[in-house]
Amino acid sequence: MPFSLGVVMDPIGSIKVHKDSTFAMLLEAQRRRCPLWYLEQGDLSLRDGRCVARMRPLRVRDDAADWFTLGEARTAPLETLDVVLMRKDPPFDMEYVYTTYLLEQAESRGSLVVNRPAALRDANEKVYTAWFPEVCPPTLVSRNHIDISEFVDAQGDVIMKPLDGMGGASIFRVRDDDPNRNVIIETLTHHQRTFAMAQRYIPEIRDGDKRILVIDGEAIPYALARVPSEGEHRGNLAAGGRGVGVALSDKDREIVETVGPRLREQGILFAGIDVIGDFLTEVNVTSPTCIRELDQIYGLNISAVLMDRIEQKLAV
Repeated sequence: MPFSLGVVMDPIGSIKVHKDSTFAMLLEAQRRRCPLWYLEQGDLSLRDGRCVARMRPLRVRDDAADWFTLGEARTAPLETLDVVLMRKDPPFDMEYVYTTYLLEQAESRGSLVVNRPAALRDANEKVYTAWFPEVCPPTLVSRNHIDISEFVDAQGDVIMKPLDGMGGASIFRVRDDDPNRNVIIETLTHHQRTFAMAQRYIPEIRDGDKRILVIDGEAIPYALARVPSEGEHRGNLAAGGRGVGVALSDKDREIVETVGPRLREQGILFAGIDVIGDFLTEVNVTSPTCIRELDQIYGLNISAVLMDRIEQKLAV
């Protein structure tokens, strides 16, 4: 059954349609004859406790040269839309947090917001792994120089990264004999003013950092392994990694069975969990990607699975 769907996203004119997961969702929703409405963060406002939006009707086409048409804007309460996809990319800054407050008001009046605004605030994509230590590598979150340095000594070889990064930005591999260790710690923590994450280095990164897509707590049976380029320790596609399709292993499924119930409980309908070797390293909930790559490799329609689940939620 068609439902009205709004999407809060980055400027649609700047996306790469061949690999944009939000675009895949919009194509599938349109195929189901759902009216589409386009919004950016600046189109939202809060008036006397009610989220109001300047929204434009949207049509999409799977054409890399001409992929969208926007109609005349209207201003209306956001809860007039059945579903709102929050697909704004990081950085997860205070503007993002403020946006979730506005979306929460629409949710309270009946809109289904995917993912739930409170969950977007609570589930930092790095720190959220702390709920699942049994499937994670040894991990430290700290801004204390001595604590981090001692962790590097204990593990011998670690990956360090900021808590608010994406796309492989500012990720360092640090060994216990690295002469740059102190300056890396200083840089990431801004001289002990900012928390950073350190995880034991997982050699299986050579086989790829697997992105597993999870819809309402259940995994798509294939993952995109993002394999680092020669001499690189980052598998992120934005950092030059190469995407390779792989079937989920028994360990991958075990990790999803550990993480999935909590995602479902918190209203995280669409997530991308990252697995290296046998370990969970991140849980991505803001705007996970890799739908189009997996669809192309395996002949899937992952967006259809998501839209089916959305329809089920609306019917309850």
